[in-house]
Amino acid sequence: MPVARSQWQKQVRKSLIAATLATGVALGALGLTTVLSPETLTASDHDDGDIDTRSRALSLTDLYAFREIDQNPAARPDDIILVMNTNPRSLARVQYFFSTQAQYEFRISQVTNKNSVPTAVPDLRLQFTFGNPQRGRQPITISAIERSGRTTTVNRTTTNRGIFTTPLATAANPTLSQVRLRGGVVTVFAGLREDPFFFDVEQYFRVRAGALGTGPAVGFRPPEQAVDFTYGYNVNTIVLRIPRRVLQGNTNATTFDTWLSISTRDPRTGQFTQMEQLARPGVNELLVVNQRNYAEYNRTQPSRATPARGIVNDVVSVLSAVGNSPERIGVILGAFLPDVMRIDTTIASGYGTAVVHRVALIAGRKLTDDVIDISLPVLTNGAITTDNVSYEGTPGNPAQGQTRSRQTSLT
Repeated sequence: MPVARSQWQKQVRKSLIAATLATGVALGALGLTTVLSPETLTASDHDDGDIDTRSRALSLTDLYAFREIDQNPAARPDDIILVMNTNPRSLARVQYFFSTQAQYEFRISQVTNKNSVPTAVPDLRLQFTFGNPQRGRQPITISAIERSGRTTTVNRTTTNRGIFTTPLATAANPTLSQVRLRGGVVTVFAGLREDPFFFDVEQYFRVRAGALGTGPAVGFRPPEQAVDFTYGYNVNTIVLRIPRRVLQGNTNATTFDTWLSISTRDPRTGQFTQMEQLARPGVNELLVVNQRNYAEYNRTQPSRATPARGIVNDVVSVLSAVGNSPERIGVILGAFLPDVMRIDTTIASGYGTAVVHRVALIAGRKLTDDVIDISLPVLTNGAITTDNVSYEGTPGNPAQGQTRSRQTSLT
């Protein structure tokens, strides 16, 4: 039976209350009613660089980082939400799993000066590994790896139960596990949810090709025709509610740089190496054209503060084609590389809410933020202001909108 968004939210809240979770969780479902209550369990760094030899389970799509209180007024003021989305273009009503051969990581640096250049050196890595599926769910092991190398690993909840993903068959009752890490309690969800990202990415590639002279000159489609490329697809998501003190460790930091990585084992050495990374939306997929440079970007950013020359050449060619001067290109490169997402937890969260260090963004990213409409004017020096896709959608256009009337069974 189809389940509407409002019905789903009520079910989530009811299930959370029944599980005797704290009031903040019950009211906000981790503050993520979009991630935890989509109409469809139905991509984008979503098709950005997927290749035949790499599983989509090893492809990152989006990072979200925000204060829970900015999406759920009943939340505790110091709780932070971190979201990692993977496995783009996952079809509705199909069970997908996390790779059992990979390490999925949230990487966090403590920032003493929110105007400083990112170090891209993590003070804390929150690493997730997944076991073989059992009845549609996967066991999870979580490791907190400190900069010193000290590692704390857990595979049991605070009530001594195993940590598991939510299988598609029971998606209406999400499994929320509470685990103890670094002296705090972290709430964890992992499983399929509808992709909350929205962007007419196919038309963007046509616009970019026209600007580069490799295709006809075109603009974005009007709102009544614009297509949300992620419409109807799911992602595998890991959602954390994490107290700020867990991120702080022994410091008083209130600003953090965050980014994601996926590492796989090199069969020749047995060592895990980074093969995918992501932080701010649109940096790599909008600006890196060459597939080889894209792969290099994933292997080296943000750990190399100075990106490879091929990456820089790609970025410069795109930024030049859309009307930026050499001086402005230098500013954009300095602001967006190394590629991390900075969040100042003392101010309201939101992509583009606060801008420092020329055009760098410091307030994280919420699920509803129109990151493409925020990024396009910056990257094109005001020449392009919108892709005409919005979170709410355009009335009469069934190809976009997170509050759309389309309803599909969760199972």
